[in-house]
Amino acid sequence: MSANLVIVESPAKAKTIQKFLGKSYKVVASNGHVRDLPKSTMGIDVENDYEPKYITIRGKGEILAQLRKEVKKADKVYLATDPDREGEAISWHLYQALKLENKKCSRITFNEITKDAVKNSIKNSRDIDMNLVDAQQARRVLDRIVGYKISPILWSKIKRGLSAGRVQSVALRIICDREREIDEFISEEYWSLSADILVPGSRKALEAHFTGDKNGKIEIRSQKEAEDLMEKLQNEKFEVLSVKTGERRKKPPLPFTTSTLQQEASKRLNMSTQKTMRLAQELYEGVAIKGRGTVGLITYLRTDSTRISEQADTNCRKYIGEHYGEEFVGSKSAVRSVKGGKIQDAHEAIRPTDSTLSPADVKDQLPRDLFRLYQLIWTRFLASRMSEAVYETTSAKIGAGDYRFNVSATRVKFDGYLTIYNYDNEKSTMNAAMRKLEAGTEVSLQKFDPQQHFTQPPAHFTEASLVKTLEELGIGRPSTYAPTITTLLSRRYVVKENKNLYITELGEAVNDMMVDAFPTIVDVNFTANMESLLDGVEEGKVKWKTIVENFYPDMMDAVEKAEKELSEVKIADEVTDEICEECGRNMVVKYGPHGKFLACPGFPDCRNTKPYYEKIGVCCPKCGKDLVLKKTKKGRKYFGCINNPECDFMSWQKPSSIRCKKCGSYMVEKGKKLVCADKECGFVMDREEKTEKNKSVNRAAV
Repeated sequence: MSANLVIVESPAKAKTIQKFLGKSYKVVASNGHVRDLPKSTMGIDVENDYEPKYITIRGKGEILAQLRKEVKKADKVYLATDPDREGEAISWHLYQALKLENKKCSRITFNEITKDAVKNSIKNSRDIDMNLVDAQQARRVLDRIVGYKISPILWSKIKRGLSAGRVQSVALRIICDREREIDEFISEEYWSLSADILVPGSRKALEAHFTGDKNGKIEIRSQKEAEDLMEKLQNEKFEVLSVKTGERRKKPPLPFTTSTLQQEASKRLNMSTQKTMRLAQELYEGVAIKGRGTVGLITYLRTDSTRISEQADTNCRKYIGEHYGEEFVGSKSAVRSVKGGKIQDAHEAIRPTDSTLSPADVKDQLPRDLFRLYQLIWTRFLASRMSEAVYETTSAKIGAGDYRFNVSATRVKFDGYLTIYNYDNEKSTMNAAMRKLEAGTEVSLQKFDPQQHFTQPPAHFTEASLVKTLEELGIGRPSTYAPTITTLLSRRYVVKENKNLYITELGEAVNDMMVDAFPTIVDVNFTANMESLLDGVEEGKVKWKTIVENFYPDMMDAVEKAEKELSEVKIADEVTDEICEECGRNMVVKYGPHGKFLACPGFPDCRNTKPYYEKIGVCCPKCGKDLVLKKTKKGRKYFGCINNPECDFMSWQKPSSIRCKKCGSYMVEKGKKLVCADKECGFVMDREEKTEKNKSVNRAAV
């Protein structure tokens, strides 16, 4: 009989820990949460001080019954769920559900699943931290109130099955705002000019870049300006005015937090945030390694701290010294930390549990993606403890009469951390010709290379850049980034194409309604402030129910106002001129999972449906037929010809019926401007604003 019972979340974690603790301990899994708010009702007693009503999650009754049997047999129970707010809340729910108040019961946490860490946690067991539990309860209750009070309005106004969320809706707004910024961006032409110059005694030319004149920077706005400038420069004497040499140091990267791991895994390994977290969970919970048994390969994966334990730091530096040389061991005083923001410093950064276990040691024992993620984490951690990379830099200023050019080059003088973490493949640009440059040297012009450019709009969000933005704005926490993005994708509010996130027609409709009816909920500053209040609960400075009671009345006022305005709008099917071939009725516009479609109003007697193409009142510039609003297979909006495939015209921006006064090409709408579709022309004019119809009616669905 085991005298001690250890309860963890997952069977994989239980299997790993059991091997560390021996026969006097029995390790069992709860399979995650065992209690939650009910799905059928909001589950929060507003009249009774916002008391939440928890019930056993469907399907967890048998697990709880088995856990109760194990509790009866044990002398002491250890609750060993994850070391964060959610883990603390799971332990508290287990304590309540298993009625452990009359049992010897302690809470244990460990940042890594290794023998030493687990045994030390038992020696340092503690009571459940109710501040952490309350912080999680506050988050759960706030999210439930938002979801259960606002989602029904989305169902009424748009379609059933939609959802709103405290973090999710803000993330959606951030994406919508970026898409609007991109749509309204007006590109401007500019030119760059470089000159190939030959240094006496060298065969290879150097590329010098035009910067301006003796008075400062000059921008080249057109081809004519570039040609005029080249004509002036053609007969000038090119002379080296000054040469500056120096040394530049590049600091090693910080070890991974949840956010930076998701960003780098997306950038380097092309992994989604969801996949990254799933694989990291496997590495944390334990993998079978030959000669070591089942062992957790990385520390806890949900963290915003860059702190590293003294022992791990010492072991890593020792490994670097032995395998790369002492000169590659970084200075402890050079280790950086994150500025600002709330850092849960009880956690460490994400690192390998044993820095001596190199990727090469485990390559044959891990599936490909698991290995690639471990390799990324291992190399990043080692790089963070290595010395700086040192570059030799040379830059020269070249005069051509009153005009100025610049040429520069770098050479890696000492690799430092780049020895193992050089994903950008930085190379030396220094050559022999560069070393021969001296002030006063006359150089000869070989040729000019003018290049036309256009200013670019902000980039579309990717999963990685969205996570970075959410973190910078203080929205959500490490555990919420991946689920938030997953929800936006699964609800089809956004779609992903070639890593980029694009808003769908459905997502735009939901965001418009949220901004109109619930501006506070989707306000970035409000949401970030709410996260700070939740941190205050964790620190014991704020009572969690105080946050809820301050939030609830204002939100309910907004809900009642939205419901009242909705009741005043009669939502009816939009009847079209399209005739149903099967019964002769005029077909109507409906809203389905992927957006609008045409359906026969005679349903269920007639079940005929068709794709819905919304005419925009503009003729196709190619063939003269109607242009319609279309969507890609994934749901991204664009404008195309109704005569497709005979006519292949398409545009991401909405074309206008007004033709360009300068070149005669068609124009596209960019916010309050009309811009010529021909970039070479670049003509821009104001467009007349039309009175915007009620979005609710236009986007309404039955």
